[in-house]
Amino acid sequence: MSPDLPLRGLADDLSTRSDEALVELLIVRPDLASPPPRGTGVLAQRALSAASIALAGESIDLLGDAVLEAFLDAAAEIGERKELLGPVSRDDIVERLGKRALRAEIDVRLDFLVARGLLWGTGPLKRGKHTHWLGGAHLPAALPWRAHNLLGPMSQLSAETIRERIDAADDRQRELLTTLAKGSALGRSRDAAPDANPEAPVPQLITRGLLARVDEQTVELPPQVAQLLRDQPPLETASLRAPSLATTSPGRFDAKTVDAAGAGEALELLRHADDLIEALGSAPAAILRSGGIGIRELRRLAKTTGQSVTRVGLLVELLAQNRLLGSGTPDSDSLDLMPDNVFAPTDAVDAWAHQDSTRRWLGLARAWLDLPRRPWQIGDTDREGNTLAALSSELFDATAISGRRQILDPLSEAAPAHPVTLDALTSVLVWRHPRQLRRFTLHVVSETVREARELGLTAHGSLTSVGRALLATDTDDDAPAAVVEAMNRSLPNLIDYFLVQADLTVMVPGPLEPSTADRLRLLADLESGGAASVFRITEDSIRRALDTGLGSAELSSFLEDHSRTPMPQSLTYLIDDVARKHGQLRVGLASSFIRCDDTATLAEVLRTDAATDLALRALAPTVAVSAAPLREVIDRLREAGFAPAGEDSAGALIDLRSRGARVRSHAHSGTPAARRSALGPGQAAAVVSRMRTADRAASPVTTAASGTPSGETVTMLIQLALRTGRRLRIGYVDAHGAASRHVVQARSLAAGQLIASEEGTDDDLRFPLHRLTLVEVL
Repeated sequence: MSPDLPLRGLADDLSTRSDEALVELLIVRPDLASPPPRGTGVLAQRALSAASIALAGESIDLLGDAVLEAFLDAAAEIGERKELLGPVSRDDIVERLGKRALRAEIDVRLDFLVARGLLWGTGPLKRGKHTHWLGGAHLPAALPWRAHNLLGPMSQLSAETIRERIDAADDRQRELLTTLAKGSALGRSRDAAPDANPEAPVPQLITRGLLARVDEQTVELPPQVAQLLRDQPPLETASLRAPSLATTSPGRFDAKTVDAAGAGEALELLRHADDLIEALGSAPAAILRSGGIGIRELRRLAKTTGQSVTRVGLLVELLAQNRLLGSGTPDSDSLDLMPDNVFAPTDAVDAWAHQDSTRRWLGLARAWLDLPRRPWQIGDTDREGNTLAALSSELFDATAISGRRQILDPLSEAAPAHPVTLDALTSVLVWRHPRQLRRFTLHVVSETVREARELGLTAHGSLTSVGRALLATDTDDDAPAAVVEAMNRSLPNLIDYFLVQADLTVMVPGPLEPSTADRLRLLADLESGGAASVFRITEDSIRRALDTGLGSAELSSFLEDHSRTPMPQSLTYLIDDVARKHGQLRVGLASSFIRCDDTATLAEVLRTDAATDLALRALAPTVAVSAAPLREVIDRLREAGFAPAGEDSAGALIDLRSRGARVRSHAHSGTPAARRSALGPGQAAAVVSRMRTADRAASPVTTAASGTPSGETVTMLIQLALRTGRRLRIGYVDAHGAASRHVVQARSLAAGQLIASEEGTDDDLRFPLHRLTLVEVL
């Protein structure tokens, strides 16, 4: 202990730091720069506040917290001071941590804490560094707990020993521990005092180390005990070294296999997204009274698309984040009695569907990283027992974006294609972010990794090359070249062929080129998707293709040109048969008319029940009219066994496919993500420049006019500054009587006013000469 060293404050320390060091401080603690502090003294006051220190504590790892606890423990032996703690030497800290941490790692944490303004040096320098450190009175706010749990009785015990002590507790003691593990770790009890009845449960738990005494009425559950009670990976504190992500074996897959698996998951997600868009276009989802899409609607969509409710919830959130799904009044003439406000695809969907797989994959992946909600929580209940709906404000979580990246960041440090277990990943996360001990649970980590796997960012327990590139990309880069390149490498090459089989199925052994895929989806219905998709050709699917104006020869030619297998004769007969019947009847707008060159066919139509339902009336042997809409007439005639086609006033065939309901694309109306504004190096440098100017303005006057300078003296000094280009330090009293000092660059002197710009800004300021109380040429 060396308590006789100089007790200088943080303001003195900051004033001696370099501009680069202050820029670094503002970048890692951006709350200190808003609003820009006027001088390093104001900066020090903010940095020493309890709220700012607690915010800075979020970036401290477990060893950093142990160093802080050792510092506070050593400072307590010196005695309390009103504003300063310490000085504490490096040896004092090393002595308390013992062999649980390397001295080099302790030095790194000390430099880390100094760089963030939580500690600062004092006394003589040794090899360019201070040997003792001071701290502010609110420094304990940086710790994630109240007691010194990393120096307490649990700190050097193994998880097995702690579990044995928990198992040895009786029912009442176990009940108290469980209550604290589920709720707040702090508890109030009169038995917390040192002189309390030793037979009471709380004193017994304190004696065994299962509770830590904070004061005479407060106890705290040590985090080592809490982790075991919550069935989470233990918090190992017997050694303060960082847990390893290394696996015992390199894994059964190489990097190419991992990337291929991720690309396969991404393609499947894109296919499911198309299915969901089509389902919502046909039957938009109702909006809950409280907003969002309810679990009942998600189950309906899951049944329609053949997906799980969890998958549908994830896709709904991703599509809405990409502005491909929105709420509003739908625009569709094929849907009757549509509600005024529903969730439906937006008009941006049609352009998105024509983008290549890389661009669509990138959009969904970026949307997931920037999503201010956790889709895996959809369907869970909140504290009031209400079910959480998709896209609802109740699902908003300000920490979702940062937490998602924090969970994936350790995976980027593991070797490619080396799997990392969820237990190992969770242990690393709680070591790096002790304040998030209750947030980074196995369930949260596993669900986040599962969503990343469904997006193709992870596969086989490790990050794909796409995931690594995406995490390393600046969030402001809309088209990151590294990510696009990684996606192109991972995605399989597009093919333009398929295999037509005798049972009228079409097997596609890979992803098709867009034009070929569009034509095949028009001609056949998808039976099973995946890396190898299977389509089936039916009469209805052929009729759907004919409705777009294609002929039987064009359909047969398309299949023959792209099939690697011979065209089955049965398929040729089917296409010709459907095409021969298709279009004998022509339905147009009258409201609707029916035209048929074969009078026998039209006569047969008029004798059916469909003619009665549609109120058909013959105008000529080959023409009949109906008051029903065209779409209704066609559907009813097809139900009666006919094969009508639609035509316009010119006699051309009409594409009867409906694109579904659409709403206008607009920004998502949900709660925006609450991000702490990042501070760039340029902005931080500007703030530092203004602080330096304020410090110079407040420094003692050395020369020139002071007190109440005469008008001639003021004019002479300003003119001197204008001729030589030197700066001025002025004292100024505004119209409200508020006095201030400024360091300015004089620009001109006219009409009894000094026009100048303050250092760090380009704005012109005007100072009436009669209000100047000080003028000094620097």
